[in-house]
Formats: sequence, structure tokens, C-alpha cells
Amino acid sequence: MNTAPPAPAAGPGAPDRPLPPPDVFDRMCPSRGVLEHVTSRWGVLVLGALHERGYRFSELRRRITGVSEKMLAQTLQTLERDGFVLREAHPVIPPRVDYSLTPLGREAARLVAELAHWTEARVSVVQAARDEYDARGR
Repeated sequence: MNTAPPAPAAGPGAPDRPLPPPDVFDRMCPSRGVLEHVTSRWGVLVLGALHERGYRFSELRRRITGVSEKMLAQTLQTLERDGFVLREAHPVIPPRVDYSLTPLGREAARLVAELAHWTEARVSVVQAARDEYDARGR
């Protein structure tokens, strides 16, 4: 999976040798945490919705039915920290906060939206496979 060149060591006291390249299959690789955030149930849906357009918090909650306010806030905060989501607070009364994608977020959202659309298109095939499996009595 790794196609990136090795990252140079940085910072005071860093060794002169380069750091190992990211490897998502290595349990200690930081890319695994990013993958987890992007591909979590709510992460995929938030990125997919924001791929359509920017949303206010309440609009986004209505768009993604079933997500609690707490989980949506936590997911947005995680995606913002990772650099995928831009949070813009407007100094008005009542307070208004808009969420949109950063360039990195648009890139990730395009990929997860493609997977989500594929899933929608193929869910009947998956359901047929499940029905067949269940009919065999496993």
C-alpha cells in the first residue's frame, strides 16, 4: 500500500536517518488512525454530505439521519483536527457555524463518496448474497 517516499526526520535531536515510510498495515503507523477517522460510519457520512456542499451543524444533522448531536460534534472535531473539515464560526446572534471541506477533505470526500455510491448501487447484490448464505443455514 505504501507508495510515498520516506519522510525525513525532523526536529531537534532527530536521528540522521529517515523515518520509515507510512505503512497502514503496521499497527503503530499513524496513517491507521487517519484511515479510521475517514472510514468510520460517521466520518464517511460527514465527508459524503460535505462533498455535496457546505452545511450548518443543524442542517448536517438533518442530512445524516441517525447521528446524535454528540457524535456529529465529535466527528466534525476529529475531521477538523485531521485537516479535512473547515469550521467557520460567524459572530452573529444566534451563533452560526458553517462546515465545509478543505482541499484535503475534498480529496478524501471524493474517494469515500465514490465508495458510498458504489455501495448504494450494489446493495441489492449484497442482499441477495446474504439471503443465499442464510438459506444455506450457516
